[in-house]
Amino acid sequence: MESQACDTCENYTYDDEEQAYFCDKDMDEDDYGRVVAGKYKTCPFYRNGDEYQVVRHQAF
Repeated sequence: MESQACDTCENYTYDDEEQAYFCDKDMDEDDYGRVVAGKYKTCPFYRNGDEYQVVRHQAF
């Protein structure tokens, strides 16, 4: 995805058994196909995993 990197997404989790990161968002087959085919400019399931973002914003 262009404007959001998966590595900062809270849905991007590590699987100990596979020893790899995966998108943990529960998508149906149509949504998954659109994401893989690049139909979206940005991921519609992206959620910033930075829990301190709100605190930093409030400090200013």
